Amino acid sequence: MHVTLVHVHVKPEHADAFIAATRENHLASTREPGNRRFDVLRDAADPTRFVLYEAYATEADARAHKETPHYHAWREAVASMMAEPRVGAPYVGLFPEAP
Repeated sequence: MHVTLVHVHVKPEHADAFIAATRENHLASTREPGNRRFDVLRDAADPTRFVLYEAYATEADARAHKETPHYHAWREAVASMMAEPRVGAPYVGLFPEAP
């Protein structure tokens, strides 16, 4: 399983708008054929920091996600909301094992 943890820091005044835009991306992403999880986490100590946990069956599925209209719409919508560039860190998912 191909997992990416995307670390996002948004400007305080855009936190609610970021959540709304990310909700739409989350809903569409979970319907992609190779998607296994797409969790959106908010830092308990700093409400301007988020982590997107994106798990896809294969690396090709993860790459395909970045070509979807909903991803492009999300990326454009949140670009000006960022306090700093988002950072994606790739991981190999071990458990649960891919079916």
